[in-house]
Amino acid sequence: MHTDTPAEAAERAAGLVKRMTLEEKCAQLASLWRGVDADAGDMAPHQGEQTDGAPAGDDPLAHGLGQLTRPFGSARVDPAAGAARLAAVQRRIRSNSRFGIAAIAHDECLAGFMAHGATAFPTALAWGATFDPDLVRAMARQIGDTMRSVGIHQGLAPVLDVVADSRWGRTEETIGEDPYLTGVLGTAYVTGLQESGVVATVKHFAGYSASHAARNFGPVYLGPRQFAESYLPPFEMAVRLGRAKSVMPSYAANDGVPSHANARLLTGILREEWGFEGVIVADYFAVNFLNSLHGIAADRSAAAGLALNAGVDVELPAADCFGEPLRAAVADGTVDEKTLDRAVERVLTQKIELGLLDEPPAPADTVDLDPPEARALAAEVARKSIVLLANDGTLPLTSPPARVAVVGPVADDQAAMLGCYSFPNHHMRYEPESGDPYPSVDVGVAIATLADRLAADLPDSTVEHVAGGWVLNATDDEIAAAASAAASADLAIVAVGDRSSLFGRGTSGEGCDAPDHALPGRQSELLEAVLDSGTPTVVVVISGRPYALGTAPERAAAIVQAFLPGEEGAAAIGAILTGAADPEGRLPVGVPARRDSPPATYLGPQLARRSEVSSNDPTARYAFGHGLTYTEFAWDEPELVSGPEVGPEGVVELEVRVRNTGDRRGTEVVQLYLHDPVASTVRPVQRLVGFARLPLAPGEAGTARFAMPVDLAALIGLDGQWIVEAGALELRLGRSAADTAATLAVEVTGERRFEPGTRALATQVTVESLVG
Repeated sequence: MHTDTPAEAAERAAGLVKRMTLEEKCAQLASLWRGVDADAGDMAPHQGEQTDGAPAGDDPLAHGLGQLTRPFGSARVDPAAGAARLAAVQRRIRSNSRFGIAAIAHDECLAGFMAHGATAFPTALAWGATFDPDLVRAMARQIGDTMRSVGIHQGLAPVLDVVADSRWGRTEETIGEDPYLTGVLGTAYVTGLQESGVVATVKHFAGYSASHAARNFGPVYLGPRQFAESYLPPFEMAVRLGRAKSVMPSYAANDGVPSHANARLLTGILREEWGFEGVIVADYFAVNFLNSLHGIAADRSAAAGLALNAGVDVELPAADCFGEPLRAAVADGTVDEKTLDRAVERVLTQKIELGLLDEPPAPADTVDLDPPEARALAAEVARKSIVLLANDGTLPLTSPPARVAVVGPVADDQAAMLGCYSFPNHHMRYEPESGDPYPSVDVGVAIATLADRLAADLPDSTVEHVAGGWVLNATDDEIAAAASAAASADLAIVAVGDRSSLFGRGTSGEGCDAPDHALPGRQSELLEAVLDSGTPTVVVVISGRPYALGTAPERAAAIVQAFLPGEEGAAAIGAILTGAADPEGRLPVGVPARRDSPPATYLGPQLARRSEVSSNDPTARYAFGHGLTYTEFAWDEPELVSGPEVGPEGVVELEVRVRNTGDRRGTEVVQLYLHDPVASTVRPVQRLVGFARLPLAPGEAGTARFAMPVDLAALIGLDGQWIVEAGALELRLGRSAADTAATLAVEVTGERRFEPGTRALATQVTVESLVG
């Protein structure tokens, strides 16, 4: 195993670069997908346009290789056999390198290691709903341990895009609509993954989620102030606090400049201001897109030059541009070889730190990609992510009714629990024009459906399942049959939502953008028909984005939201419904009131909210941070420990005591919001700057303490620089963005400007529980 310090690794890398030929240098910035393992298939548009970057007839591994793309995520691979094959490929790569340099093997890990048979964790939106950074860190560490066990060095996660419009298909991949929550949980994921020895790759840098009309790859028109205040902070937290070792730029062009060619972003902000020292890897095919889609490069050599000069170090998933086109551009002087050397040094430094110039360990003879400890973590994340939106007292089902109708197309579908970056749904094939239901998929791990789980969890009830159609379509007869089953039951549980996949093959996921906030297909009609039956109805939404739920908020007995909760999702939902577990989740995104609600998040300024100057009301039906429990909590008056005045370099300290006054255990999530009444620029009405989870037994009290740096009140001033302004601030303690329990006034006594990369980014939180 390597013993180099960071400085020694960098010095060693620089020495290697001086001894390398041009071909060897370019090879270290290249990657290879096809020909290494099973054929990658056709998972994405433009995939067939890739090359291996080598001249015709040449071996793409002849001079070494920078990265191996998705050895396990591209096709079904037996874990032990896959690890052995990967090790064999690495031996070949090392033998072809004069310096014995192996490739970095990367794979996806957004919903767990994306390999057949690996633990299918909840999606990132579900992590957001936990409001639990410690749990996210533990989950990521487990995912990394699994990846390292088969020879993977780098994971392409987490996604730190902040939701601007939940119609965007990749909403399920995000942590939510708030930059602070995204930054805290994203940093926790980075920390956990890298503790396991796997490089974390934060993406998509930056502003990708603000695409025009919520269309994937759509252009972005963010002003510099909104870009800096709302979309960059999660990345800055992951880089400066989490020490993320890799960054992946966004496909999108912001104000006409594609991220992969944006030197101000990739070099100026990321490296020079934030001190990033890792490797920037291109998103798949994105360097070529500078030519083929964005039209800012005349050919692949020009695209390679633009990306390399901007700061991109490695091209993924293959060497379309960083192979022969880059070599030619350096050879003819179009690209300065010193720029190439800079990227190669970064790549080699990371490889030395990973031990890829050392003798590798032998692959294991047996590998378990879904060990008990991983399933236990998946279950805990799923359980803590379930959000109880509404409840008239019907839940929990402590006295189950005699007859229960379980209705809905996602109630008996294993794959409905999974996100688009889980292995089964990533590889699902579906042609909408065929008119056939979604195909069954080989999920590779044990996954219970909700219908099966409820039948087991309600042994004294007669449980009948009627699908009422499928996710994208239903006949009148199928909807009528479901309504009839509900009418003859004592309780109806209607499960609606998504089947996630890619590029139009699903209803949620990458490239599966929605025209409005309505449930897919005819599920809204199905839901109303069941409600019309008159039977008390519990609505369970299993989805990758929030959906408008028609009249259900007024008529349903209860509403439960699960954001694609993974392989243990059905068990988690069942436990919440029956009362075997208590609901702990809070919404990381608001639930729209209507299918035609305008795109909105809670972060808007006053004029972005409901007003008399517009007839279009964007108010969410359930706000960011909302979530009910099965108990009651009483909050004492909060105390401003640090006093009412604070200097611009100071810390505001406050605390609040909360008591569980009910008869069940429960978790209160205390949320701290900042309101700036008067500022030099228009501000959001409020924004999250801290949160604390308080799990409390009946009668137990706990105290949440916050130490908020005044830096978190900073804004981009009129001169374009970060500044803390003097004046009044209001700190709001609440149960959600729409439910404020108490407010505290603070006066900042002076102003402060910041050198780039010096602003404090996080509130320190401590929790103390007391009995009695």
